[in-house]
Amino acid sequence: MGRVDGKVALITGAARGQGRSHALRLAEEGADIVAVDACTDLPTVPYPGATEADLATTAAMVQARGRRILAHKADVRDSSALRKIVAEAVAQLGHVDIVCANAGIVSFGPTWELTDEAWQEVIDVNLTGVWKTARAAIPHMIARGAGGSIILTSSVAGLVGSPNLAHYASAKHGLVGLMRTLAVELAPHSIRVNSVHPTTVDTPMVDNDPVRSLFLPGAAHPSKNDAEPRMRKLNALPVPWLAADDVSNAVLWLASDEARYVTGAALPIDAGATAPAKLPHR
Repeated sequence: MGRVDGKVALITGAARGQGRSHALRLAEEGADIVAVDACTDLPTVPYPGATEADLATTAAMVQARGRRILAHKADVRDSSALRKIVAEAVAQLGHVDIVCANAGIVSFGPTWELTDEAWQEVIDVNLTGVWKTARAAIPHMIARGAGGSIILTSSVAGLVGSPNLAHYASAKHGLVGLMRTLAVELAPHSIRVNSVHPTTVDTPMVDNDPVRSLFLPGAAHPSKNDAEPRMRKLNALPVPWLAADDVSNAVLWLASDEARYVTGAALPIDAGATAPAKLPHR
């Protein structure tokens, strides 16, 4: 018997990266999946977005694990679309028990050089989009009366300051306040709300030229191998980044009954990145 057997999980940003990994991990443990992704490039984001083909691949991979999946191209900034997706999930799969509000984007620049558009797009997707995702699912979860688990994807940038990421850090810090408020509001309904805070994760959002150039300014098309030593220095443990599975294992635990009394927690999965002092790696 799986650890989330019979559950239905709504996951945003599910076409690739952490979202796809969460979908597969939860499916392996018995959950049916509602996968949502915008599947588009965004104007201020310096790397390509996921595609509809990516979302179809996620769907096929979930089905290969013997679970049902509803896959939707939708933007988390679109409240109407999110409400329709939840309604369809309830109609076809019976209920929604788990929400992984994972969709997120990043762009870069000194705080005083960020454009209005770049600031707003990151806040709208990474903070407001998470609120809209939770808001779409919560009324059904309350009405069903069976509890549930809501997991917000924040970041180490939601726990500490990060240069060139004022908009991103502001959104990710904001998720902690949203999480803690929802945890209190939803506790009478046995709905738990927590956030996860990964360090860098080996996904398309991190594995791209613009991110690597932050660590190797001036380098033309720096490779992953070029950036690895400098990215390793972010963490206390001698690793440059996590695998998406490392985050998914934490998400699975928070979604499962093993964490049935865990709510209002900001869980670092950070390889020690938030430690104030780090020893040099060997």
